[in-house]
Amino acid sequence: MGLVGHMGPNMTEPRWKRILIKLSGEAFAGAQSFGIDPDTVKRLAQDILDTHKLGVDVAVVVGGGNIIRGGRASRKGVDRASADYMGMLGTVINALALQDALEKLGADTRVQTAITMSAVAEPFIRRRAIRHLEKGRIVILAAGTGMPYFTTDTAAVQRSLEIHAEAVLKATNVDGVYDKDPRTHPDAVKFDRLDFMDAISRGLGIMDLTAFSLCKEYDLPIVVFDITQPGNIARVVRGEPIGTYVGRVEQ
Repeated sequence: MGLVGHMGPNMTEPRWKRILIKLSGEAFAGAQSFGIDPDTVKRLAQDILDTHKLGVDVAVVVGGGNIIRGGRASRKGVDRASADYMGMLGTVINALALQDALEKLGADTRVQTAITMSAVAEPFIRRRAIRHLEKGRIVILAAGTGMPYFTTDTAAVQRSLEIHAEAVLKATNVDGVYDKDPRTHPDAVKFDRLDFMDAISRGLGIMDLTAFSLCKEYDLPIVVFDITQPGNIARVVRGEPIGTYVGRVEQ
């Protein structure tokens, strides 16, 4: 499944026909440390729509870290399951904000949630999600897996496999995967591409182990890239050499 290697044979053609973008909650906050910055969300929506206009089916899994992080709340004494459910509800707030921004730009969208809340969104139904994509709609997937103890990274990979996405685009605030944290180590080295086994052996925290193991098992490539630079989603999809490609790499 997906493209072998980091560059497509024709950079004017999309590398993949269907992608899933994993958008962290922090991306919604912009320069703020908390909450939703409307200008930032509008820019993210424009980037997603520009990518969709390349002829690519686009699904988005949103995080909720700008509102609450379940893991952090549990460390502060909140029951872990309750904290995770709180985090899932935070992702729904972000999903609705992204839907609003996309539709103001003229996009046709659907929000589906793993926790049923029929007043604001559809429940996640795999075949319905695929049908929306086939009809040219951008599908925003919220509430993670609907179960505590699983991250939104795991939700992103699970949904990617369910809707037959060809790649997971992990949008972060760093321009790729490094051998150590570039924010604290000026000598950190960035990888352009990594094989799954190499990433595991190096102990690189690209995704949690559950998510990463699923990617490896089903040969689902991941591209880690910087979402703070406008236009980067479309650049990744066009095959420009930005970010870090993680997957099966053949020479």
